Amino acid sequence: METRFFSQTALNPSGTGLLILLACLLTLFAVIFDWATGQLPGQGSSISLPLGVCALVTSGLGYGVVPFLQRLKAGQFIRDDGPQAHLKKAGTPTMGGVFFVPVAVGVALIWSGFAPEAIAVSLVTLAYAAIGWSDDWRILRQKSNQGISPRLKLALQIACAVVFCLWLAWSQPASLTILSFPFGFALPLGVLFWALAAFALVAESNATNFTDGIDGLAGGTGAIALLGLAAIVAPTSSSLMIFCACMSGGCLGFVVHNRNPASVFMGDTGSLALGSALAAVGILTTNLWDLFLISGIFFVESLSVIAQVGYYKATKGADGQGKRLLKMAPLHHHLELTGWSETQIVGAFYLIGATLASLGWALS
Repeated sequence: METRFFSQTALNPSGTGLLILLACLLTLFAVIFDWATGQLPGQGSSISLPLGVCALVTSGLGYGVVPFLQRLKAGQFIRDDGPQAHLKKAGTPTMGGVFFVPVAVGVALIWSGFAPEAIAVSLVTLAYAAIGWSDDWRILRQKSNQGISPRLKLALQIACAVVFCLWLAWSQPASLTILSFPFGFALPLGVLFWALAAFALVAESNATNFTDGIDGLAGGTGAIALLGLAAIVAPTSSSLMIFCACMSGGCLGFVVHNRNPASVFMGDTGSLALGSALAAVGILTTNLWDLFLISGIFFVESLSVIAQVGYYKATKGADGQGKRLLKMAPLHHHLELTGWSETQIVGAFYLIGATLASLGWALS
């Protein structure tokens, strides 16, 4: 009853209103960071400038790419067992990650002077984007909602994570086996760090993938988390700060076209890339705790899927049917089916994400 009452009485913002909210949250965070670090917004060492440049370039490029995707008939196939309100979205172009991810990565590489750290996380991001693209492309070719097999997809994700961790172990073996926590506490993990790092990379990429189910949700929460991570890593790596700020700006520019009602979806091409970018930077800077905090939205979304599947299997009876813990997983679909509108969910998640990003920066 409480959820229904809230959904009926709370404000129901428009997609444009949410875009303005997202832009204001990111701008406010960037300006506060620049002021706190003694940088003027727009200076080369600030996060405001790469954020703004990538947002403008990506949003402008989208006006050409989205119609091109429409002409390619790169329309999304909507699952019949999903929320019925989503069936009207069938045919909306997907694979939007093909324009905002390369733009953000390219600008970040140039802006950072092709710093080795920026190159490393860029390659990881592009590798996961390629895995996502192969899945999206197969879906379009087969005209169904089935892409590459889940096992193959997971195997490719794990392979990329292992290669990245092997490179780190070879290039920086001593400095990357410690798990850092707030208030100066650190936990030396030794070789266990690499197992944790590989898991974090695969888990984070899948978590952002789960979150990509409502117009503007993954792009906006991803932009907020990336900007928070940019502030956290700034004292130790200016190149990774630039990379995160560029990725955040790319997400903001993408949401210009992905806001409700969306004219394009990011697809696995974008969602897997977002998660891998966050995880790669967190691993390289040993900020896995901070990554976990600012990725709280993605963690809860993943946890809701795991809990739903686990509860269903645990309660399966002789008829082969189990009980559902939620009306539908991930969590944003459950909220939809309890009466929340898409824009209410996205607005609430933006505010929660901004709070987590600010908290992560404050504790770093």
